[in-house]
Amino acid sequence: MSDVKNQAQLDVEELLSKVDKESSFRKLSGSHHRLVAVAAICFSLFQLYTASFGLLPAQMQRAMHLLFVLFLAYLLYPIRKGLKANRIPWYDGLLALGAGLCAGYIAYNYTGLMDRAGAFTTLDIIVGTLGILAVLEACRRVVGLPILIIACSFIAYAFLGPYMPGFLNHRGYSFRRIVGHLYYTTEGVLGLPLGVSSTFIFLFILFGAFLDKTGIGKFFIDVANAIAGFSAGGPAKVAVISSAMMGTISGSSVSNTVGTGSFTIPLMKKLGYKPEFAGAVEAAASTGGQLMPPIMGAAAFLMAETLGIPYLEVAKAAVIPAILYFSGIFIMVHLEAKKLGLSGIPRDQLPRIGRVMKEQGHLILPLLAILYFLVQG
Repeated sequence: MSDVKNQAQLDVEELLSKVDKESSFRKLSGSHHRLVAVAAICFSLFQLYTASFGLLPAQMQRAMHLLFVLFLAYLLYPIRKGLKANRIPWYDGLLALGAGLCAGYIAYNYTGLMDRAGAFTTLDIIVGTLGILAVLEACRRVVGLPILIIACSFIAYAFLGPYMPGFLNHRGYSFRRIVGHLYYTTEGVLGLPLGVSSTFIFLFILFGAFLDKTGIGKFFIDVANAIAGFSAGGPAKVAVISSAMMGTISGSSVSNTVGTGSFTIPLMKKLGYKPEFAGAVEAAASTGGQLMPPIMGAAAFLMAETLGIPYLEVAKAAVIPAILYFSGIFIMVHLEAKKLGLSGIPRDQLPRIGRVMKEQGHLILPLLAILYFLVQG
């Protein structure tokens, strides 16, 4: 069973790397893997330090966050999908270093930039231009070409305003002003999304990653198996329930799919579900993980910051929609199982809920702790 699960996980990861841009990153080894590991550890320590002992000034905090993000993005994501490998080419190493230096320039020259109050020097503009290009290219590598086209269109609009018709017309802005505003103020690259990422999102993702390494994913699957594995279409219901529970610690639909899909998809296919249906159930259930409190998708944190309300209020508002979402998938899975006459997994092959809670129940304590701290503010 272990070999089947491992192969299924490899199949899921391979498929995601083909259809999901964010999953198409390098699988490094040796010294290159250690380099990325050290950078990631430093990134985490920086975030934990500022969260514990006080944030830096907004632009400095966001610039340091951007430094690590760009450095890791160029090391992990190849220039195009077909170039995935277990080593980092020299040009990506140089790009990672250069992008990091461009971001670090803001933090290093923070006082000077504040004193100049918008009177940017030639060096400021050169670094800012390179920094904007580095951010655009990193976005293209990680997210895809559409985000690059959208961003470039808005930048072009700032230049082409005098030539635009009707209400789209404006007087236009100089190259120096556009670069300065986009790169050095909190209304451009260092804006609200990066601010939320550098304060809240990263810490929640780090918490979820640590929790996942404790084996809580297996605990969720065992609980789901004990609750619904024996009923009609059991494995599909297990996929829905385990994905909902995984969603409480991970706001990423991709990691949710990899975590639960490697177990549930083979079982669904073995039971008699069509491969397309099995994949669709897992994809739909894993996507719902972004809606499931307490750790939701990045959009929830942006909503809280934009609306000026505590994140807890957004999480509370999401409880009922999340329950309705997963209930809808659960009912659909049940009806499909009845239609096809699919039974569940024999009870003697399933874990007992009492034993699961006795052996692994302690794993939910960190999740209860974060709920407590959210309520306490």
